Amino acid sequence: MLVADHNNNIRIFTEPTDIVIDDTKITLLPWVCSDNYERCMDHINSTDSQILMGHLELAGFEMYRGAINDHGMDSKMFEKFDVVLSGHFHHKSSRGNIHYVGTPYEMTWSDYNDPRGFHIFDTETRELEFVKNPYTMFQKWFYNDSQWEDISHIDDLNFGESSNAFIKVVVKAKTNPYWFDMYIERLEKSGALDIQVVDDNLNLQLEDDQDLVDEAEDTLTILTNYANQVNTTIENNKLNKFLSELYEEALTVE
Repeated sequence: MLVADHNNNIRIFTEPTDIVIDDTKITLLPWVCSDNYERCMDHINSTDSQILMGHLELAGFEMYRGAINDHGMDSKMFEKFDVVLSGHFHHKSSRGNIHYVGTPYEMTWSDYNDPRGFHIFDTETRELEFVKNPYTMFQKWFYNDSQWEDISHIDDLNFGESSNAFIKVVVKAKTNPYWFDMYIERLEKSGALDIQVVDDNLNLQLEDDQDLVDEAEDTLTILTNYANQVNTTIENNKLNKFLSELYEEALTVE
């Protein structure tokens, strides 16, 4: 809504609507909630369009890479459509006629190393072309000076890639504290927005974000881990869903 308020060329659809582009009828489906559920279902059942675009919460699809949504609508409700394109989930995935296009850029550490971008939909061939976003916001740098002969190795690294990025430095081996301090100093001077250091002295191969130690976890992970340890009558998956939605809402607040 904030974007639409400042751009006259953006139209907002608050009700299920059919539009025609290049002689192709497309159903636009708003966020389905209790207030519009019956109207949305009536439109889905009555429309003769073969393409649907919406903001769906379907069970069985990945919200983030490796995190499968276990609630929401059944994808069988959309079997009549040849192509279904949906936003909402960050992870880009496809199954059958349903395609989650994912977010166009990284938003949290859960999006790390998961391709982001936008899609071009061909109304004639119904092919979906993915255009990858070349920019990343979250990066992991793996530090290991055990094979370095001198500090000149640091000069060979491209620290410019860390500009305007959130960095996690995973330390595999640190034999020279001075070299490490110089390494971190170069990262700081490169314009990195945030630098977190994670020690992996036991060679645990901490390459997946969920494996990193607590001091380097992202905000959403910390919230989720805390919620899982709290004694409450609320089911964990419902509480985690609420925290995730609350966190995503907070990211949009200026």
